[in-house]
Amino acid sequence: MNRIALVADIGGSHITCQLFNLETSEPVAHTRHRIAVNSRASKNKILDQWITAIRLTTKNQNLPSLSGIGFAMPGQFDYQNGIARFEGVRKFEKLYGVNIRKELQNRLNLPTDFPVRFLNDAACFAIGEAWLGEASNYHRIIALTMGTGFGTTFIKNKFPVAGKEGIPEDGFLYHIPFRNSIADDYFSTRWFLNTFFEKTGQKMQGVKKLAEKARNKAVVAELFREFGQNLGEFLVPWVKQFGADCLVLGGNISKSFSLFKTDMEQQLKKNGLNPAICLSELEEQAALFGSAKLCDDSFYTDLINAKMS
Repeated sequence: MNRIALVADIGGSHITCQLFNLETSEPVAHTRHRIAVNSRASKNKILDQWITAIRLTTKNQNLPSLSGIGFAMPGQFDYQNGIARFEGVRKFEKLYGVNIRKELQNRLNLPTDFPVRFLNDAACFAIGEAWLGEASNYHRIIALTMGTGFGTTFIKNKFPVAGKEGIPEDGFLYHIPFRNSIADDYFSTRWFLNTFFEKTGQKMQGVKKLAEKARNKAVVAELFREFGQNLGEFLVPWVKQFGADCLVLGGNISKSFSLFKTDMEQQLKKNGLNPAICLSELEEQAALFGSAKLCDDSFYTDLINAKMS
């Protein structure tokens, strides 16, 4: 009998759910659903929207027969205990202090020992890429998600690593000082928009729009080159320290990789580093696949033990 899990990726404006076959390591065809979520709504409204997506996805499945539910969840969140800690982030704040695990078990009529498990969405992305993505043949991976913010996860032999080998306690680098600020201010969408405005006095709607102008506008091409130089420079000590043999890039900024690839690689190479650089082809699917691993009891037990050691 196949072991089937429900996987969910929680975004600030949506939830995506899908069934995943843990035996074949493949998503179940035609079970993916994505619905809009108002992250500033009341507790009950948000949970109702999540439940709607779950029920749509499992309409032909007996919920208690599943191996579990795995959530790729943004911070702030107490992942091990399933308690929301969103505060000061203008999303899901009405869920503060709510035990999401218990709420879902109650609303879905699931037994109290039914596995409902959570992990940071950037970590789920990294696990998915290391397991089933372009980085699956590498052993020491740093996964980067670059969009509205800068997310990082360190992976060693398919497993997330944090608080060891010189890696920060949570595996995040967004808060690490860089130049005149922190990494998050340099490797996110706002750096592009703010720097473009400083150079031209013009406002742009996003990195995609900027990238479309790179071929015909020298100032834009130079902007991407500067980004690549900065990113390569920032990563040098972390690639060295961790011995990374692969970097995985995800998020909207990574879609413009061709515009900053050369400069990023040059910064690494001049420091004697030559990791493979893989672009995510799974994209949003990576986080869903990573959350499926949470429903693998052996993997999840090792994950919890590693966090407590």
